[in-house]
Amino acid sequence: MSDDGSIARFLHSAARAVGRRYAESKRAYSDGQTRADSDGPYDEHARIVCRRYAQKRTVVLDGYEPDCFEAGHPDCEGCLEDVREGTVETW
Repeated sequence: MSDDGSIARFLHSAARAVGRRYAESKRAYSDGQTRADSDGPYDEHARIVCRRYAQKRTVVLDGYEPDCFEAGHPDCEGCLEDVREGTVETW
């Protein structure tokens, strides 16, 4: 029965880690969501809330594409769309 206990502990700790990560993401999003200027390109550097890693980071923008952008990754694609549309989560 110790195997059942270790599985339960593992599941409990994994669920807590997921909950903490969700709370961090939610907090970062609500703290940093703003409407960007509609005048066009942002400054060369932008302070964004990264969807992929749920962290605040400063990125270099090449036109509208952050330097950390990875084509095909859904979080990165969503971030790029927000930057192009003028809505970006910032801090």
